[in-house]
Amino acid sequence: MAVNVHSTNVTTDNMSRHDLLQWVNDCLQSRFNKIEELCTGAAYCQFMDLLFPGSVPVKRIKFKTHLEHEYLNNFKLLQGAFKNKGVTKAVPIERLVKGKFQDNLEFLQWFKKFFDANYCDREYDALLARDGQHLGSGALSSHNSNPVRVNKPSSLHSSTSSLKSDSSRLLDGVARSSSGARSQYPVKPVIPGKSPIPSVAINLDDGRRVYRDDLKIEELSNKISDMKTLIRDLEKERDFYFGKLRDIEELCQDNTNHPAIGRVLDILYTTEEGFEPPLGAIDDY
Repeated sequence: MAVNVHSTNVTTDNMSRHDLLQWVNDCLQSRFNKIEELCTGAAYCQFMDLLFPGSVPVKRIKFKTHLEHEYLNNFKLLQGAFKNKGVTKAVPIERLVKGKFQDNLEFLQWFKKFFDANYCDREYDALLARDGQHLGSGALSSHNSNPVRVNKPSSLHSSTSSLKSDSSRLLDGVARSSSGARSQYPVKPVIPGKSPIPSVAINLDDGRRVYRDDLKIEELSNKISDMKTLIRDLEKERDFYFGKLRDIEELCQDNTNHPAIGRVLDILYTTEEGFEPPLGAIDDY
């Protein structure tokens, strides 16, 4: 039987969206680009197969789907596994299948804690278990047939501390990749009357034959696309929490006579040394 866990605003560690996605992709050999993609329920079903082998009929999981009724099928499989293993957590299926960011983020945060409480350090080849089917909207660059050992972290705390560090790290990675591409594959001069010599052709697993330079271009294009998606999601997350702060501020301004309100407003308006609000931000108030 499973170990039940309870997640609240007090007990849940603040693991970032980016780190949660990285954890899911590492465990399941998947390529989810955003939290909302977990609304299909397929990832949770396979996690249950990882934690409790045979608890979910993997052949019935719809891994590659964009249909809501198939999302419901996956979550019903998950509910069945929960019931079989004595998990008391209620699955908010109707909210999850709508693909809303906050609903799926909260459920994933709870599931990460549930996973850590029940994982027994066993090897699991997620790609093989689902017969090589891709999971997530990102394209897999290669097929890894080796079993993956899912290492249970000692802490859920994120190694990233701000939106700025997330974006900077990704931008640095793209810059380094671009620099490496230029040094590793220098441009060859074209000799008049002769065709330029192409890079060595490579045969892929699916039988396609492509050139090495084309692969590098595709890789960099995918990184740029991932960066844009990350920035969009970070902005969405930022706006969500900023909206909560604005609601708190308006509530405080309507109840200034309460002894604790002044202290709350002081905290809201405190800035760090050298901080300057964006132009026009003060006028919005």
